[in-house]
Amino acid sequence: MDKKNIGVVGSGQMGAGIAQVLAQSGHDVMLVDVSQERVGQGLAAIAKSLDRFVRKEKITGADKDTILERLSGTTKLTDLSDADLVVEAVSEDEGLKKKIFAELDQIVPAHGILASNTSSISITRIAAATNRPEQVIGMHFMNPVPIMKLVEIVRGLQTSDGTYEQVRALAESVQKVTVVAHDFPGFIVNRVLMPMLNEAFYAVHEGVGSVEDIDVAMKLGTNQPMGPFELADFIGLDTTLAILNVMHEGLGARYFPCPLLQQYVDAGYYGRKVGRGFYTYDSSK
Repeated sequence: MDKKNIGVVGSGQMGAGIAQVLAQSGHDVMLVDVSQERVGQGLAAIAKSLDRFVRKEKITGADKDTILERLSGTTKLTDLSDADLVVEAVSEDEGLKKKIFAELDQIVPAHGILASNTSSISITRIAAATNRPEQVIGMHFMNPVPIMKLVEIVRGLQTSDGTYEQVRALAESVQKVTVVAHDFPGFIVNRVLMPMLNEAFYAVHEGVGSVEDIDVAMKLGTNQPMGPFELADFIGLDTTLAILNVMHEGLGARYFPCPLLQQYVDAGYYGRKVGRGFYTYDSSK
């Protein structure tokens, strides 16, 4: 695939990972966030991730330097005025995403594609905030992005075949496997995954078993690499709750988030990223 100018809006764990894999594949990538501090943290996270690849001899030190040269950072969406594609990777907040897409629609060139890394929110509704709904699409990477092979491509009601083909080709060019999901709450992965996590939360809430025992049971009994509580802490309990809320609103009562999850989020126990979720984490390790 030809080299492209790509913007990534949001420099958190997902945004940084997306920027990394795109830069590794030869594209020029601009990382955008609300402060220079957050942009710097995102770029530092990418450098740290690439260091791990160097230690594992998957890339060389020279490769790392070349990849980092393809990356830049900014706090201004207007710096994406020559982007061929922008991937939005901010928090799972529909209002925020619509605001960003409306702004990008006025900045990105007419040929540019606007993609969202949303894990549950309607692409059709996000696209309606723009004057180019046929060029809006879901490009849902899995976490951690540099390791996980899947990209879930979500077509909104008006997403064109040309937009889909370009995004599919891009995803495959960065060594990802793609699946196509239609625009229903949760798409494919979270439509199946979130009810399992939610049922695990209810199992603890109702005293069926402990967090630790349920995780061990699911890992050894179903051959999953992580138990549901380990996985929820890794995803982020706030993100998990946001996805379940979208699914509950769109699909009905069976997706009602467990009150225990709501309580943990209310307490600020968001998971690994803050050092406390269903487990407590030592940030020094």
